[in-house]
Amino acid sequence: MRFLITGGAGFIGSHLSEDLLAAGHSVVAIDDLSTGRMHNVESVSNNKEFQLVVESITNTTVMDRLVSECDIIVHLAAAVGVELIVRSPVHTIETNVMGTENVLRTARRYRKKILIASTSEIYGKLNNVPFKEDDDSLMGATTRHRWAYATSKALDEFLALAYHKEMGLPVVIFRLFNTIGPRQRGRYGMVVPRFVSQALSGSDITVYGDGNQSRCFCDVRDVIPAIKSLAESSEAEGRVFNIGAKDEISILDLARKVKDMCNSQSKIILVPYEQATEEGFEDMRRRIPDISRINDLIGWNPSIALDDTIADIIKQFKEDGLSDTITELPNGERVVVD
Repeated sequence: MRFLITGGAGFIGSHLSEDLLAAGHSVVAIDDLSTGRMHNVESVSNNKEFQLVVESITNTTVMDRLVSECDIIVHLAAAVGVELIVRSPVHTIETNVMGTENVLRTARRYRKKILIASTSEIYGKLNNVPFKEDDDSLMGATTRHRWAYATSKALDEFLALAYHKEMGLPVVIFRLFNTIGPRQRGRYGMVVPRFVSQALSGSDITVYGDGNQSRCFCDVRDVIPAIKSLAESSEAEGRVFNIGAKDEISILDLARKVKDMCNSQSKIILVPYEQATEEGFEDMRRRIPDISRINDLIGWNPSIALDDTIADIIKQFKEDGLSDTITELPNGERVVVD
């Protein structure tokens, strides 16, 4: 099959491209390289079945040609990362909403199946973990820019499901929970690569808030088979699926784990959210997926241990360097905890 991957030079998109090519498919990746990197697709750049188009998904002429020539679309392109979202809310909303609208409209024109990447942020400030796909959402106020990303992705989901219901477009939505692995960078606030880069460089490991907020981290190499299986399943169409690991860890314990695995002398410090992001920033205390729906459909469960993923990220950072991964925070209150 011929796959079109939006955001194909990004962290997840590049891993998906590699996997699909290895399975004998052909891949066209479109990426404006705002957060994606040419380095991510170096391993497949000479593959005759791979093509990278450097362009925005909002370019209707380019998207029309690419969609007309593909068999299936995996829509990964989005504005991501807490720091980028807080700093550039207009870019976040326009990229996520207008970009997805253009992809869906073009997919409908040529009747192409489309998988749309969404996010665990959809659940907002809910506390009834684990989150199920049909749970309510609880968003913060519109004056809190932090919720612009979650709201824009919720609108993407509403629009995609409307295309499926009203026009019969084959649509599948998958919500990712803290996907990590080699090639992910800490530049826009992604926590694991940020901790690794800080620990390896001997900088302070900065934990935002009190560190008791918890997450479940899933290796990208577990996530890719789930996406592929959903792409192959007609029974997945018109439905929403969580993709994530189930083992919970606090961010403070994560920082300690990374420090130990890096054999680092860095200090672990707590930084108030107001210094790291913006005044009045709100965060989710726990984020745990219920993955029974995807397990029931395709038998998927993650299998790669967190320690193994972190070890691979550490190895990658040592090989590639740390130049674009450390975020400088303004001076202010700090609490050393380790």
